Amino acid sequence: MEDLGTVAWPPEPIRTARLVLREPEARDRATFVDLLASPEVHTYLGGPRPREELEREMPGTPQRWPGSFVVDLDGAMIGHILLRRATGSHRPAAVGKADLGYLFLPRAWGFGYAAEACAAALGWLADTLPGEPVVLTTQTANTASMRLAAKLGFTEVERFEAWGAEQWLGMWSPVLR
Repeated sequence: MEDLGTVAWPPEPIRTARLVLREPEARDRATFVDLLASPEVHTYLGGPRPREELEREMPGTPQRWPGSFVVDLDGAMIGHILLRRATGSHRPAAVGKADLGYLFLPRAWGFGYAAEACAAALGWLADTLPGEPVVLTTQTANTASMRLAAKLGFTEVERFEAWGAEQWLGMWSPVLR
């Protein structure tokens, strides 16, 4: 995956009714470790990484790059949204397009934060790179992610087998909104 290197970064924080999307900071390191080590978060993502490995390898300030947003609720990180260029042979229809990914702490599930934050990130992208289509891939077994994709306006492009499970690829286009 490549970043969205053509955009000015970082943008001003993006504020929604309840959340702030901002650049990662040193204070977010522990939450990044929690996200990446969580068995619940990684149920459909190939499993968690070992906490000890993450503690050892993660820099003091999590990496910053265009399209990487911390989702902040009341001054604390609850999730991460990533918009990057899609690459890879599993999804030829996605290659070169902006790819939306997201991770949220389990305690933040079920409150609509992911929909609110992803909609704000998509709005930012539509303003920053007008006309840019966005893809999203999830396992079809991940019903919550499938519901979120539909709520955000992604439409199915294809289903395919990869990583031992059926995957769903959807596309969102700002020109259709």
